[in-house]
Amino acid sequence: MAAQQKNVGILAMEIYFPPTCIQQETMEAHDGASKGKYTIGLGQDCMGFCTEVEDVISMSLTAVSSLLEKYAIDPKKVGRLEVGSETVIDKSKSIKTFLMQIFEKCGNTDIEGVDSTNACYGGTAALFNCVNWVESASWDGRYGLVVCTDSAVYAEGPARPTGGAAAIAMLIGPDAPIVFESKIRASHMAHVYDFYKPILDSEYPVVDGKLSQTCYLVALDSCYKILCNKYEKLEGNQFSIADAAYFVFHSPYNKLVQKSFARLVFNDFTRNASSIDESAKEKLSPFSSLSHDESYQSRDLEKVSQQVAKPFYDEKVQPTTLIPKQVGNMYTASLYAAFASLLHNKHNTLAGQRVVLFSYGSGSTATMFSLKLNEGQHPFSLSNIASVMNVKEKLKSRNELTPEKFVEIMKLMEHRYGAKDFVTSKDCSLLAPGTYYLTEVDSKYRRFYAKKGAENGLANGH
Repeated sequence: MAAQQKNVGILAMEIYFPPTCIQQETMEAHDGASKGKYTIGLGQDCMGFCTEVEDVISMSLTAVSSLLEKYAIDPKKVGRLEVGSETVIDKSKSIKTFLMQIFEKCGNTDIEGVDSTNACYGGTAALFNCVNWVESASWDGRYGLVVCTDSAVYAEGPARPTGGAAAIAMLIGPDAPIVFESKIRASHMAHVYDFYKPILDSEYPVVDGKLSQTCYLVALDSCYKILCNKYEKLEGNQFSIADAAYFVFHSPYNKLVQKSFARLVFNDFTRNASSIDESAKEKLSPFSSLSHDESYQSRDLEKVSQQVAKPFYDEKVQPTTLIPKQVGNMYTASLYAAFASLLHNKHNTLAGQRVVLFSYGSGSTATMFSLKLNEGQHPFSLSNIASVMNVKEKLKSRNELTPEKFVEIMKLMEHRYGAKDFVTSKDCSLLAPGTYYLTEVDSKYRRFYAKKGAENGLANGH
């Protein structure tokens, strides 16, 4: 086992998001917001959310059991399980322990790993832990499994339309179709109060929206600069946006993704990279004298760099935006839902390509990293991953709720947050067979879940 494993990366993926959603357009009208504020202003189409029968634990149970089943993975062959989440269900007991129910049934309790928490970055930390484990002398030959799960909800007001919910499970091992280029990786860690959750009896965060956007872009710049330097040392030539087929971003809302990619184009301009042609240079040169800080505040630069970036954006970023625009901000799952969108849209042409991902978590933590893709062998192939995730069907089969119903559900969830001694409606009529759901929280705050059966709607609760 001591020999370093080759081509360690993601072998398989599964995504789950709730079957309940609301159109951003109808929310605009309901909230009395100006037309286009959420759709054009934020760049969002639709928002997924959990009702009273779903939460981060039920979504994780669904994603993990579905992945094991659809790729025919023996639960005994999993040796590490890491969860990334910022949705606090318990201050001590990890979400990972709830997922052990799936493995205990098969007699496998020998599984390392717990939860990683730091805003939207926890999933990336969990992923790196699993990849590092497979690459290390500690690896015992079994699979790693990473789960990113979150339910993003906001108090009534301007931030509410930037919610979302999902869980993503990823199987990690050697000889993967999605390989980590571990040497091409750059991080930026700092201490800022841009978005945080200090109020323990509320699910809602404290947010400084403007600061958060700047922190995101500062981290992006820093990571890109370091990544370019590392690449140049390694490869002996300059890195630019031309050196990756696609760029995938953590997506709080799509407008920020557009701004972020434009920022990389501006970075290439200041570095005099070959990706920037003469006409682009001409358009961007008026901004070359701006200081670093000024460049974050300049609306003109933002506008011009987005115009210059647009053809590149359409080619290199747009295919990654489907699920984030349809489901919303899924916190730790957001970046990987964007990557899942890319696999869904482009799996036939991804072999041999490099994809660069940018993960950001407020507070602040960020990493930019590179993946190299190849078709792989069934069941661990790009085409099979796309087929198992079945994104189109999952999006299509959702149920749109009215804004009034959404507000009613949010009020109930607010009331139930941190509560005990209640039974849910157990209404799983909208859930697909095989979906886990919350049935009750008892007087000792213990949570119980059941799995919707294929026929009768109920399997045994755990």
